Amino acid sequence: MFNLKEFKPTILFLVKFAGLYLVLSLLYGWYVKSNNPKPDAVTISITKQTSALLQVLGWETTIFNYENKPTTSVVHKDRGIISVYEGCNGINMVIIFLSFLFGFGPINKKLAWFAPLGILLIHLFNLGRLLALFWVVIYLPGALYFTHKYLFTAFIYAVVFGLWIVWMRMNFKKA
Repeated sequence: MFNLKEFKPTILFLVKFAGLYLVLSLLYGWYVKSNNPKPDAVTISITKQTSALLQVLGWETTIFNYENKPTTSVVHKDRGIISVYEGCNGINMVIIFLSFLFGFGPINKKLAWFAPLGILLIHLFNLGRLLALFWVVIYLPGALYFTHKYLFTAFIYAVVFGLWIVWMRMNFKKA
């Protein structure tokens, strides 16, 4: 016989995770749509940060914001090397990360420092992903589809998964 009490923690997690994910995704979607057709501020910011890091590393880059589409590009030698869309700015990964943390609770002091730390790490790894994509376009343009679609996507998901594991171990130690 089906015992609801047995599945209560799982159901509670799913409701909290899905609820927060839905709310944050809808808010983010509204934010992105309110900027359309121009790129949103978060996408512009991460593109500027990518260009600035490339400049520190010796690459002459600028950015170009399109007025009629929601993308911005990192430009090198008058050539758009990578285009950054809203889906590339890492916000979707942050939404998934936060939904998991709050879904699996508890809301405590650990969450107050772990959530911002996780967001920062996701952001830094996403910046690294954008830098790597820049170099892939420059040195291995034939590998762009694979690295963008599969390799770096898997990498950023692995980072989020690793953060989840750390969170679980911090909060649910074996008895």
